Amino acid sequence: MRYVLLFIIVLVTFSCETEQEDVYVASNNWKAMQWNKPLSDSLVSGSTYLSVYSQIYSVTEHKRHDLTATVSIRNINKKDTIFIKEADFYNTKGDLVKVYFTETIYVNPMQTIEIVINERDVEGGTGANFVFDWLASKDAKPPYFEAVMISTSGQQGLSFTTKGVEIE
Repeated sequence: MRYVLLFIIVLVTFSCETEQEDVYVASNNWKAMQWNKPLSDSLVSGSTYLSVYSQIYSVTEHKRHDLTATVSIRNINKKDTIFIKEADFYNTKGDLVKVYFTETIYVNPMQTIEIVINERDVEGGTGANFVFDWLASKDAKPPYFEAVMISTSGQQGLSFTTKGVEIE
């Protein structure tokens, strides 16, 4: 009888699924990264476009695979801090879906910060993208933006990357 009771307890414990929220959770604390000092007038500004796929087509235009996207914002300078003024996420139709922060943030030399878009968050669709507005000293290299999209199902996996393109 004890073994039956133990078996039932183990079965119930392992068969319970915990619900996961579909809410975006920032991989970084944007508030802690806010730059609260005046910015130098000598900084150079730029904008970078980055394509990000929340979904991709498979077999036909009627079947899609949902993807998790990891967006990396990298400061590739060894000595200079860079500043990100805006990170705006757009869907396939070009509609603004989300503004990730409203205050300028800083990225320390050689630091990488990330934005993760949950696999269940398909609001961006097959043609989602980001536009990042940034500032850097004129001698610094611009920030490097890259996205990694991934999906796994059983023993099959799919992954690919995209790189940012300066637009201004």
